Amino acid sequence: MLEQYKTIHQDGQNEIEIKGSRFIAHFKRTETEEEALEFIKAIKKEHWKATHNCSAYLIGERDEFQRAMDDGEPSGTAGVPMLEVLKKQALKNTTVVVTRYFGGTKLGAGGLVRAYTGAVAEGLKAIGIVQASLETILKVTIDYSTVGKLEYYLETNTISVVDKEFTDVVAIHCSLPVEEVDSFQEAVIELLQNKVQFEELGQQYIERLISSEE
Repeated sequence: MLEQYKTIHQDGQNEIEIKGSRFIAHFKRTETEEEALEFIKAIKKEHWKATHNCSAYLIGERDEFQRAMDDGEPSGTAGVPMLEVLKKQALKNTTVVVTRYFGGTKLGAGGLVRAYTGAVAEGLKAIGIVQASLETILKVTIDYSTVGKLEYYLETNTISVVDKEFTDVVAIHCSLPVEEVDSFQEAVIELLQNKVQFEELGQQYIERLISSEE
C-alpha cells in the first residue's frame, strides 16, 4: 500500500468556453479500468449530441493502467494533453472526460491542446485535490483526571481525533502517520506518567484537501 497518494476531492464537473466552443470536464474517482471505461461510456451516452468526448485516466498504485483518447479530434491534441495534466498533478485512480460542443471557430492544433489542457486544469481547481495518507488509528485510554492534559497536548500538536468514548474511563481515538506512532506513545506516556493504555485499531487513509497547484 502507498503511504501517500493524491486524487480528486470529489466527483464533479466544470465548464469553460473558448471562442464559442464549450468544454465540459467531467471527473470521477475510479479504482479499476472497468470503472473508468463505464464512466466514459456513460458521459458519451449523456452527451451524445456533443462534437467530441475526449478522455484520459490513470489507474493503479504505479499507474499500471493509463489511456488517452482523442475521440475524433486531431491525434495528440486532446487525450494526451489531458493525461499529462493528471500526471503533472501525480493523481491516482482518476478519470476525466472533456465534452466539447463546437462553437463554429476552429482552434488549430495548438489551440486544441491549450483548450483541453485548460479544461482539465480549471476543472481540478474547481473540484479540488486531496492528499491521502496511510495512518494508524490508535485508541488511547485514560482516566477522567487526565483528559484535559491529553486534549491540550493533542490540540497543540495538531493530532487528529476521530472518535471519543466515555464510560468508566475515556478512550480517545487518534489518527497518526504510521512513522509517528512510537514517538507519540512515548510522549504521552511521559506526559501522563504512564497512566495510559494504547491499542492499535488498524490503518486507514485520511484525506486532506490541498491546492491543485502544489
